Amino acid sequence: MSTTTAKGSQHSGRLPDERAAIVKAYQKPSYRYLVLGILTTVYVSNFVDRQVINVLAQPIIDDLNISDGQFGMLSGLAFACIYTTLGVPIARWADISNRRNIVAVSIAIWSVMTALCGAAQNFGQLFFARFGVGVGEAGGSPPSHSIVSDIFPAEQRATALSIYSLGVYGGILVGTVGGAYLVQYFDWRTAFVVVGMPGILMALVVRFVVKEPPRGMAEAREDVAPPGFFQAIRFLWKRKSFRHLSFACALHAFVTYGIGNFMPLFLGRVHGMPILDVGWYYGMIAGVGGLAGTFFGGWVTDQLKKRTGDSTWYIRVPLISTVVAIPLALNTFLLMPDGYLAVYSYLLPVFAGGWYLAPCIAATHFLVGLRMRAMASAVLLFMLNLIGLGLGPMITGFMSDSFTQQFGDDALRYAMSITVMVNCWCAFHYLMASKTIRQDIEQAPN
Repeated sequence: MSTTTAKGSQHSGRLPDERAAIVKAYQKPSYRYLVLGILTTVYVSNFVDRQVINVLAQPIIDDLNISDGQFGMLSGLAFACIYTTLGVPIARWADISNRRNIVAVSIAIWSVMTALCGAAQNFGQLFFARFGVGVGEAGGSPPSHSIVSDIFPAEQRATALSIYSLGVYGGILVGTVGGAYLVQYFDWRTAFVVVGMPGILMALVVRFVVKEPPRGMAEAREDVAPPGFFQAIRFLWKRKSFRHLSFACALHAFVTYGIGNFMPLFLGRVHGMPILDVGWYYGMIAGVGGLAGTFFGGWVTDQLKKRTGDSTWYIRVPLISTVVAIPLALNTFLLMPDGYLAVYSYLLPVFAGGWYLAPCIAATHFLVGLRMRAMASAVLLFMLNLIGLGLGPMITGFMSDSFTQQFGDDALRYAMSITVMVNCWCAFHYLMASKTIRQDIEQAPN
């Protein structure tokens, strides 16, 4: 699979002087972190547009006359089915093309489609608008993951990816608080338009500020010819650790989205919290707890790997977080007597639940060659979003519907508690992945 550096330059389409100038720019920590900050801000926008629908749940359900199960489809399946379908071919494109440009175009598409959600008049129209959001967002994360891995040294990779991954909970924080105010003082349609349109400006910033880095730049590795599409897929699937890791991440996300997408509805319906209190309390707790947990997961994994030299920590940290989150989450849903205590207690499970993402992405990149990183991220995200985002909210919503006759408003409480227990299955796959991850990383190609 290896080629010479000259051949790698031909793949990149750059003159030597242009490549040298880009390398020189990225040697400055200030520019590296500027690019990381821009990509992280883009990811915040990604999750604001993806997740703002959750705090708008009750107004949408009332206005369009839909069920919890249908709302679960809108917040999960409508987005996830196209996101996962397009994610892999777009990632393949990113592995052989200019990643910066792909990210810029993707931002513009998902932002416009988010704004169009506000024009939906029924379930079907909103479903297809959310479908369009997924089209754009499919091109966001895999190319960004690949760029981050190329501009930061291997020993800082999990930490850098954890900073990028802060966009998940930063988006939840901004989307929840901002969405609550918009729906309180305007309506849910206005909320979609307001959160969607700033993405156009971000697309321009990415296009004209971010420089496309050479492949393997941070590790001073020679560029390589990209493998064929099916060759890359076969390579990933032959790695036992990757198979278990992808299923573990998918189940982890099943719980995260199955709970998170219904938390605003849970606090309002079960505990009677006003919409602005839901926005502020849930938004701040989930945002701050998730931000802290996501950064901590990447940082502590890099530190443990550096101290011990054992790459198994890329799996052990997510495994620990999964097990710890189970009793903490059950306490939130089953034992807390009012919404304010419930949302405060949610700080601990959301903190623990955030540890997994950056170590898992970093481990995935260590398993593959330079020209497979976007593809590897896309396959991981394919599993994570198809099972996690696609099925987690939908199944949780349909469980709530089925329990409603017996438990009334408490049906959602029990549905979310059952979803939490999927973490037991998730932990099994993390445990299996930990047994072969070290060997698979040692056998990774250039």
